[in-house]
Amino acid sequence: MRAFVIHGPGDAGVEDVEPPNAGSGEVIVEVARVGICGTDLECFTGEMAYLGTGRIAFPLRIGHEWSGRVAHVGEGVDPGWLGRRTTGDTMLGCGRCRHCLAGRHHLCADLAELGFHPDWPGAIAERVRVPVSSLHPLPDAVDDPAGALVEPGGNAWRAAAATAARPGDRVLVLGAGTIGLLSARFLMVLGVEAHVVGRSASTLAFARTFGLGGVWAADEIPDGPWDAVVDATDDPAAPATALDLVEPGGRVVAIGLAGRPSPLDARTITLKDVTLLGILGGSAGLDGAIEAYASGEVDPGPLVGSTIGLDDLAEAMAAFVDGRRPAGSGPGPKLLVDPRA
Repeated sequence: MRAFVIHGPGDAGVEDVEPPNAGSGEVIVEVARVGICGTDLECFTGEMAYLGTGRIAFPLRIGHEWSGRVAHVGEGVDPGWLGRRTTGDTMLGCGRCRHCLAGRHHLCADLAELGFHPDWPGAIAERVRVPVSSLHPLPDAVDDPAGALVEPGGNAWRAAAATAARPGDRVLVLGAGTIGLLSARFLMVLGVEAHVVGRSASTLAFARTFGLGGVWAADEIPDGPWDAVVDATDDPAAPATALDLVEPGGRVVAIGLAGRPSPLDARTITLKDVTLLGILGGSAGLDGAIEAYASGEVDPGPLVGSTIGLDDLAEAMAAFVDGRRPAGSGPGPKLLVDPRA
C-alpha cells in the first residue's frame, strides 16, 4: 500500500510499504481522512521532542487524527465491526496497569501513541492497524472530515470541561488555532461567554466568524473578570499570562505545549488561590466531541482549510513550516489528507 514516510528532517515522501495485518484484538481500517497537527510538523522538521529523547526515531510513519472504515478484523474481534465507519483513540495503553484499569490509559507508563511508536505506524497511509479497543464509531451525521477532527475535538472538549465554567461565566482562550477555537465552541455549548486571543490579522478575522463573545489581539485583551483561562498556544510565556489574567479562585487550563520550559511563579498560584490543570490527550473527550458534532452543536467543518492527496503532502508540510499555505486553501487552519486522492 502507499504510505507517507519521513526519513529525516525535511526528507519525506510517499512509498510503497507492506500492508498491515490484523492481529488478535486488532482491525485494519481503510483511511478516509487524516489531519495534520503541529506535532506532525515537528516530526517533519526533526524538532519533535520524542526524537530528542530517543522515544521515536526515523523513519517515521505519522498520522493520529483519522477517520475511516473497518476493512478487516483480527481474531477475537466482533465481525460486526466490518464496514463500520470509525475513528480511534491515539493513546494506546497496556490495558493492565492501575491507570488503564481506572479508565486513564493515557497515563499508562507503557503508553504507545499511534504514529509515534515503532509498533504502531500512523494513519497517513491507505490503511492503518489499530486495536479494536481504541475505536469510536462514527454516526452518519459525522462525515469523514469531521471524523478526522474528533481527536483534536476530544482535547478541546476536555479543556472546556476542565474550566468547570458555568452558564454566564467568562472564559478567555489563548490561541485561535484548531484546539483553541474548538475549546471556545464547546464552552459556548455550556452557556459560557467565550473569548479568544489570536496572533495574525487573518487568524483574528477567521475567529470572528465563530460567533464568540470576543476575539482579541494579545495587546488588546479587555479587563476581566476571567473566571478561567485556557492556554492553547505554543508560547512559553502564555501560562504566566493566563495566571496573571485569571480571577482569584479561578482556573488555568494548560493544553498547549511550548518548545521550551514556561516560567511560572508558584507564589501567584497560591496567593490567588488558583487551580492549575494540565490536559494530556483527548481520550476522555472523544465521545463528547462526536456527540457535539453529530448534534450540530459544534460544526468543525469550517476549520478545514484544505484537503490534499498523499503525493502533495511533503510540499504542503514544507510550506506550513515556511509560514505558507497550500494553493487554494480556505481560511481554516486545518490541513486534511485524503489517502485515496
